[in-house]
Amino acid sequence: MTSPEPLDPGVYRDIVRRALAEDLGWGDATTQAVVPPDLRAVGVLVARAPIVLAGLEVATEAFRQLDPGVVVEALRRDGERCGSGETIATVTGLASALLTAERTALNLLRQLSGVASVTRWLVEAGGGRIRMADTRKTTPLLRDLQKYAVRVGGGINGRASLDDGLVLKANHIRLVGGTSAAVARIRAAHPEAPIEVECATAEDSDEALAAGAAIILFTGSSVEDLRHVVHTCRGKARVQVSGVIPIDRLAELAAAGVEIVKIGSMTEAAPAADITFEIRPA
Repeated sequence: MTSPEPLDPGVYRDIVRRALAEDLGWGDATTQAVVPPDLRAVGVLVARAPIVLAGLEVATEAFRQLDPGVVVEALRRDGERCGSGETIATVTGLASALLTAERTALNLLRQLSGVASVTRWLVEAGGGRIRMADTRKTTPLLRDLQKYAVRVGGGINGRASLDDGLVLKANHIRLVGGTSAAVARIRAAHPEAPIEVECATAEDSDEALAAGAAIILFTGSSVEDLRHVVHTCRGKARVQVSGVIPIDRLAELAAAGVEIVKIGSMTEAAPAADITFEIRPA
């Protein structure tokens, strides 16, 4: 599986700066008291369990911001699998900078690699017959990074923000008195734009389709309803599925004709990857 385009450093430099400031406070009192300012060291990033790596450049940016002369030797690239005990990268520089940036670097690397690992697992569980898309259920201010990690894991990105497409959700529909009314309001404001409508039942889908929806986002649990939605939308609208979806249902969804499944847990509930950072004098 090929790795996506690398992140533009402009996407993450300020995030890293703020994360370091959060952790540093008024200064690393312990390191300042114990470690000579000119002592150099080598740090080794090691996977302690099988993972899919994501965010290495983001993590090493934390070291660079505290020691611009730091030297990073990457032994693995984003998108690659790392086995338990495998070295991911070595970082050589001022010992004080490595110690102070350690937690920020690991927090970012563990979180993003966790997202990539869960995504890869889901993609493989789908057997290549169905695409896994993320949602806006991301950690505030980390959306660009988490969506990058989804791409690293082999998934695709759903909406990036509220201005990225027109999606009618259940709350919109309840507020204006029904699907047809909601679609009509959007059509009046955006005559040519495709409209995605969240539907929990076959009846909801029928109404959305009749109103002119281009995408039906099925959130129900009935397989019978889903088959009806796929059948009635064929050639008229695309069908996607969202909600709490058991892994063993992915093949069933693919067989029903679903091409995309949107899974918020890829970003909001992925466990942190088990990665450590071991430092020794250079």
